[in-house]
Amino acid sequence: MLKFSDEKLAKVAEIIQRYPQGKQKSALLPVLHLAQEEFGGWLDVPVMDYVASLLSIKPIEVYEVASFYTMYNLKPVG
Repeated sequence: MLKFSDEKLAKVAEIIQRYPQGKQKSALLPVLHLAQEEFGGWLDVPVMDYVASLLSIKPIEVYEVASFYTMYNLKPVG
């Protein structure tokens, strides 16, 4: 199963704490950056699903953001 390292998981928790209760979706961009860094430099569907579960949002919300911004790689990069 996919899981952040303990260090990254602590960083995710710190990022989520920056936002008001119920507004954890605001942490999506920085958490996606961490996920891309942690899981091989790109975001595949299981990684985006994992991020969605961490933030308690729907996976489609993560897919929409990841596919909109060019700073996120949806395929392996050479």
